[in-house]
Amino acid sequence: MNPLKSVLGTIITGVVLAVIFALVYKAEPGLANAKEWTIWFHAVVGVIWIGLLYYFNFVQVPAVGAALADSDGPGPAAINKYVAPRALLWFRWAALLTWVSGAAALAKYGILKQAFMLEGGAAIIGVGAWLGTIMLLNVWGIIWPCQKRILGMKEASPEQIAKCKVWALMASRTNTALSIPMLMAMTASSFHNGGMPL
Repeated sequence: MNPLKSVLGTIITGVVLAVIFALVYKAEPGLANAKEWTIWFHAVVGVIWIGLLYYFNFVQVPAVGAALADSDGPGPAAINKYVAPRALLWFRWAALLTWVSGAAALAKYGILKQAFMLEGGAAIIGVGAWLGTIMLLNVWGIIWPCQKRILGMKEASPEQIAKCKVWALMASRTNTALSIPMLMAMTASSFHNGGMPL
């Protein structure tokens, strides 16, 4: 029985390998620290979220446009019926888990309020947290409600669908643009250099 034949099996395999790694290197203080596990989880779900964001913007949207323009091709139906709903499921929940785990990490370090108030040494990580918050609100407040209409999961008129296509695209492109300074703020934080790898 090969665990790599299913998504769940693959995820479980990855987690088991991470635990084995942590046990082998248990002398490393970071691997035994709950704060570090929170950051690890934050990084994993963040990679899923941003990876899917880039997939939508760099691959799926142009592919659907090309499929619509190709009068002899199969059209975008397969992408819209089979790929988009599944990708959006992982996308929106990864966005929420990324934000929650990031807030939990900031709270574990005792800097949640300072980060969101952009105070002192937490200002840089706070900028990243605010950009992530805007991105999360775009996912759940604009992109997902619009995609439900675009993909026919929720009833909508042709005018509403046309409007939603523009809103969803602009919110997604905004998130793509914001992700670049957000990632810079997260990796350039003084907490990273001071022993707190946020």
